[in-house]
Order: sequence, then structure tokens, then C-alpha cells
Amino acid sequence: MPDDPEVVYVDNNATTRVAPEVLDAMLPFLTRFYGNPSSIHTFGGHVRRHVEHAREQLAALVGAAPNEIIFTSCGTESDNAAILSALESDVRRRKVVTTRVEHPAVLSLGKVLQQRGYHVDYAPVNHKGQLCLDALCRMVDDETAVVSVMWANNETGNLYPVLEIAEIARQHGALFHTDAVQAVGKLPIDLRKSAIDFLSLSGHKLHAPKGIGALYVRKGIKFNQFLIGGHQEYGLRAGTENVPGIVGLGKAAELAAEHMAEEQTRVRALRDRLEQGILSTCPDARVNGNPASRLPNTTNISFEFVEGESILLLLDRWNIAASSGSACTSGSLEPSHVLRAMGVPQTAIHGSVRFSLSRFNTAEEIEFIIEKMPPIIRRLRELSPYGRHGRPSRESTAPEK
Repeated sequence: MPDDPEVVYVDNNATTRVAPEVLDAMLPFLTRFYGNPSSIHTFGGHVRRHVEHAREQLAALVGAAPNEIIFTSCGTESDNAAILSALESDVRRRKVVTTRVEHPAVLSLGKVLQQRGYHVDYAPVNHKGQLCLDALCRMVDDETAVVSVMWANNETGNLYPVLEIAEIARQHGALFHTDAVQAVGKLPIDLRKSAIDFLSLSGHKLHAPKGIGALYVRKGIKFNQFLIGGHQEYGLRAGTENVPGIVGLGKAAELAAEHMAEEQTRVRALRDRLEQGILSTCPDARVNGNPASRLPNTTNISFEFVEGESILLLLDRWNIAASSGSACTSGSLEPSHVLRAMGVPQTAIHGSVRFSLSRFNTAEEIEFIIEKMPPIIRRLRELSPYGRHGRPSRESTAPEK
């Protein structure tokens, strides 16, 4: 067992641990510096300066100007605010173009918009989860208000050509939004060199606390308030600022920039070792997604003829925390909408497990998972009516008449 007796945590696309440096940065704003940053007194002004410093730290990570960053409560709020603002900016345009593999924060909003009379088109993906770019291009027209495509998929880690799609949207006078919740902190991003109008991110995906997110709004883009009230966030997002969360997000952004090379090298190598170790010891396993273009920390593996939930429960007995997909849909018995869109076979779609790593994972933890996976898969296949090789077992086959 690894040195940490509590958990071997490989569910970082669901949430990450708060980095120790982030916690240290936050603590004074939970104790000593508790003033309201909107207050005019010196005590509040001191807090305001730290909020603005955090804005600068985050802007530096994504290549934006500080006044293009609006702090929000989470990625979902940022997604909703961007898309709804785009629709309100030009009421003559009543069309949204997105993809079939977006996060529920976008897909669920799409369903609501359809009920309100908007037209929503969903671009397909191929068997590797790659976006069918030609199909999306045909969907974007002069009726389109906003195109929303995630930068990186939360289940497979697949990357999408958002820079190219942003240019396509601009050619038609449409705004472009990307849910970059999984990409920020793992990939270099420079919004100054892009046509992206809105970008959503969430603190708890990059070692900041839960309850803090941000939305990039390109300078000059009309933005309609999502939350209405006070004058906070340049009058664009009302509500007293979550100062400890904002300070934590700023520090996390600074750390992410420092560790970007580690994400691309050491973390990627750990992911590749985990993947190779599982595929070489567990027959009838397959990687879902596009190995040539994906996040460095993510692998989604399907084990045929077994249930993913059963795998997770047995992993949990060894204090290994993984996932079957998005944490926002973990209570559903429906197979992953991402894997369905990719056409993953029925024999494999229910047996998918997502392993998502962070810089806090170790080589020892990876070897521990590789050691435990084969007996877990063997045990479940022995209990399966399909046996070890995908054919109905003798016990489960009805006698011939």
C-alpha cells in the first residue's frame, strides 16, 4: 500500500485537493483580513488589493487582461452566464451550436433553451471522440448567436480545435464560448492570440477550493449580467466577493503556471504507465478517446463484459478513488453520453473507468493500481453471465429444447 493510508486519488477531473500553498494564502482572509472589499475604509481596501492581485495572477495564466476576468462561483455559472449573455446580446439570433459531448452545464442549458424556443444544434464526434468539424461548420450560420465547444473533454480528456472553431464563429458574426474547466492549468493558453470571446474555468479543478470560478469576457464584448444586484466585478456580476476563494484561485493559477511543464512530462508519464500496465494485464480492455490529442492526466478505459460501478466499488475497498465519468452525472444509471456519442460498443460502454491524475500522484500509487486491477477484473468476469471471454457461460445458458 502507498505511504498515504487514506486514499489513492485518481479522480482529479471531478475535483482536486487544495494545494498547501493555496490554503496558506487563503487562511488570513478567513481570520485577520475579513473586511468587505467593497467597503471604502482602509481595512476593506487592503482586501480589495488582494482580490485584484488574484485577478492579475489568473489573467496571466490564460493570457488575458485583468479587467477581462470576472470571478464567479463555479464553472457551471460561468457557462450559463456566457451563453445566456450571448443570446441576449442580439435577440435576432436564436441559434446555439454546441457538441454532443459537452458537460451537463452546457447540455442541460441547451435543453432548457430549446423549451424556450431557441434552436440548438449538436455537432457529432467520431469513434475516437474527435469532433466532426465539417458538420459543425455547416451548422454555424448567420442565425447563430453563440458557438460553445469545450476545450477538453472531462471524461476522455480529448482536446478540441477551439481556436479554429472560434475563427469560424467570428466569420459568421457569432460569439464563441469554450468550457475550459479541464484545460486551464494543464495546457498553455494565450487568449490574446485567439478569437475566443468567453472562457469558463473552475478553481476546484486546479487545486483551489470549491465554490470559486471565473469567466473570461473579451474586452469590447457586450456582457449582460447573470446575477443582478450590487456593483461588484465591474458591475457585471453582483454579490459580495468570495475573498478567500478568489485569493486561493489566484495562488492556484500562479502554481499552475509553475507546474505546467510537470503536467506535460511527469504526470503524462504516470498516466501512460497506468494505461500500459492495465492494458497489458487486463484482457478485453480498451482506451476510449484520441491518444494523439488529449489531456496529459486523463485516461478512460473500458473493460468489456463487466460493470464500471462494480469496478469502482472494488477499487474503493483498496482506498483507490476513480470515477466512471462526470461527477455531475454519477447518480445516473444511464451510460455516459460521451461514450454513447462515440459509439462505444454495448459490451464496453457500461464498464468504463476514468483515471485522472494530478501532480500530487506518485509512481508508487500508479503501481499499486496496476497491481490491484487484474484480480478485480478477473473476479467480476467470473461472476458475469458472459464469463471471461464475452460468451455466455455454461451456467447462464438455457438448456436447448
